[in-house]
Amino acid sequence: MAIEVFNRREIKYMLTDEDKNALLSTIGNYMDSDPFNKDGKTYSICNLYLDTESDELIRKSLEKPIFKEKIRLRSYGSVALTDKVFLESKKKFEQVVNKRRTTFILGDVYKYFEDGTITENPKMNKQVMKEIDYIMNFYKLKPKVFISYDRLAFFEKNNSDFRLTIDSNIQTRRTDLRLDSPVYGEQLLKEGQWLMEAKAFKAFPLWFVRFLSSRHIFNSSFSKYGTEYKKHLQEI
Repeated sequence: MAIEVFNRREIKYMLTDEDKNALLSTIGNYMDSDPFNKDGKTYSICNLYLDTESDELIRKSLEKPIFKEKIRLRSYGSVALTDKVFLESKKKFEQVVNKRRTTFILGDVYKYFEDGTITENPKMNKQVMKEIDYIMNFYKLKPKVFISYDRLAFFEKNNSDFRLTIDSNIQTRRTDLRLDSPVYGEQLLKEGQWLMEAKAFKAFPLWFVRFLSSRHIFNSSFSKYGTEYKKHLQEI
């Protein structure tokens, strides 16, 4: 079952091909691969990020406030109108992220975006949906950006608190804002770049800290949506 509510720190790092390969050569000693990574292959994640007509949420986020929030619709792999997707709120206070999500049927969530109608389903978390609906109406949010990527994910052995994700092939677009459309868009990263996120509520394990130090890898403020927005401003 997908985790619907959790808190954690999320720290991002930009990796080169060499960094990524060095990590993968040793990670098996400490972490297990996510079940979605069948045979060591990446799995696809697609998102619709919601914002105001004037892009208020991402503009505020780029100012690096102590508190920020966003709403997105997420699917894993290709989906049809009858498939389940996840409507998520993500709030960040300093470095701690609170993520809350509920299950929707894709066709129903499109109707919700159009006229505010909430069609319940047996797997919907009604409390989370109530919170998301408040944010949606307060800001008058609508889909603004499609962002997809291919992911490798790992959980530390005997410690599900620590998780690593490594993303590549990040594609973005501001048209055809549907999750049931084909995956396509402009590349956000340069060739040979990988975005890694370390996620935990407690301290990162010593082996990981030593790996970062040995490779001279430092944390990055890179944001997928933020980078896309800055690129968009340069093009208009």
